[in-house]
Amino acid sequence: MSVAQAIRARLAALEPESLDLTDESGEHAGHEGAKGGGGHYRLTIVSPRFAGKGPVERHRLVYGALGPLMHKEIHALAIEALAPDEI
Repeated sequence: MSVAQAIRARLAALEPESLDLTDESGEHAGHEGAKGGGGHYRLTIVSPRFAGKGPVERHRLVYGALGPLMHKEIHALAIEALAPDEI
């Protein structure tokens, strides 16, 4: 399973209505994190789980769902986390 597939599988726990994941690792070739094997990703996720929560709480939910992927497979993750009524 690729890292992108693993990210999508883990984020399924947040019951997303939509999820857009872009691997930007190629744009960071030579970057210290890329040397260690960690990828750079951009994520836009829409989930009812984010309703009534602020940005920090939303990011914590995403990080919690990704768990150990954040320690090696993911070096950088840009997150846009929205509730359904915000799109």
